[in-house]
Amino acid sequence: MTTFAVLPIKTLDAAKQRLAAELDAGWRRALVEAMFSDVLVALRRAKRIDQVVVVSGDHGAQRIAGGYGAIVVDDEDRGHNHAAMRGIVQALELGAQRALLVPGDCPLIEPAGVDELIALEVGAPSVLIVPDRHGTGTNALLITPPGAFTPSFGPGSHERHHRDAAAAGVNAQTVEVPGLALDVDTPDDLTAVRERLDGTHGGAAHTRGMLRQLSRSLA
Repeated sequence: MTTFAVLPIKTLDAAKQRLAAELDAGWRRALVEAMFSDVLVALRRAKRIDQVVVVSGDHGAQRIAGGYGAIVVDDEDRGHNHAAMRGIVQALELGAQRALLVPGDCPLIEPAGVDELIALEVGAPSVLIVPDRHGTGTNALLITPPGAFTPSFGPGSHERHHRDAAAAGVNAQTVEVPGLALDVDTPDDLTAVRERLDGTHGGAAHTRGMLRQLSRSLA
């Protein structure tokens, strides 16, 4: 079954405002670029992903995406859900039978975890909901077929996605994927990523390198 990953990404300069007390604008952009690159690397290495669609109006993000072989869809930055739907439409037009929606700020994503999620057998129409580490938000959706379900990311989206799926007659299941549980929005999230990377080897090479540069700069 043909599976496309859809990755919406905001304007890089405007991203991660909640980290402003920790990082200036230059470091925030560097962090976003590093995490975005690590997500693209993992998706490219996942054996069950046939193509990646990046939706962004940011020219820098578009260049990075193109460098990793992703299909780029220009977007006027009308929000994450609007961008996600644009990506789904593009995936459908290109023949996708499933769409995996993932964020650009989960640097701990692992190709094996992505493949295991996609390999799960669930009767269509279906949506597999990957929660964030707090269990309230949603960090990924696997939708079969791609047009069967409308994403509604944001606060409280885990429960909302289940409600929306029930209302639409779509089979919904929550699936824990450790590499997709931790997205970076707050200083606590950034600390958690640092601690996780300090305790492991391999993966998230761009984010590791960026955080090492940041540590040297602050020292």
